[in-house]
Amino acid sequence: GGKHHVGEPPRVELPQPPSKQNHLELSMPPTRDLPSGAILSRDGLPPVFGHHAALFLLFFTEMWERFSYYGMRALLVLFLVSEMSAGGWGWSREEALKLYAWYTGLVYLTPILGGIIADKLTGHRVAVLLGALLMTLGHASMAMETKTAFYAGLVLLILGNGFFKPNISTIVGQLYAGNPDKKDAAYTIFYMGINSGAFLGILLCGYVGEKVGWSFGFGLAG
Repeated sequence: GGKHHVGEPPRVELPQPPSKQNHLELSMPPTRDLPSGAILSRDGLPPVFGHHAALFLLFFTEMWERFSYYGMRALLVLFLVSEMSAGGWGWSREEALKLYAWYTGLVYLTPILGGIIADKLTGHRVAVLLGALLMTLGHASMAMETKTAFYAGLVLLILGNGFFKPNISTIVGQLYAGNPDKKDAAYTIFYMGINSGAFLGILLCGYVGEKVGWSFGFGLAG
């Protein structure tokens, strides 16, 4: 219907495809109902209490890992010093505490190596999954209560903790790389998971190990 010169075909206005920016805006979920300052995660999930939904997955993952670590640690010396008639190994207190010291020392040393391996080779998520698998196998091995399986379980726990511990905390920080104002609050929530898991692990694994059986206590930690 517009004017055109004689001899020229009429120009037809074709609809323009949406720009890349418009396409991204259409694909994003609406944000009008979100709280002020909230962030959408990369997969578009809405926030939970103003934080990434992934933070709470990490919260419970860390909670159960601390449950297993402190639950087993509450049993270790008690199991070693208990009389053989009660299912323990009948070690002296000095011998048991020496093994305990080696174990806890290596647990705090291997995260240095685990962090380097994750940075250079595996990535943080794979390192967390590998660490969780190794620790689960370690607890299952300790539940067998034979000397070979017991020591193998301690080694698996030390290696698994080295992969797991530094890298799950790194992932929490990566979630808030673009929003440092919320990072402190996110770590506060994350540490609540640590404290909750430690508290429950000491109570439940310690009780089950002493009252029901050592293998059940170690198994519950796993």
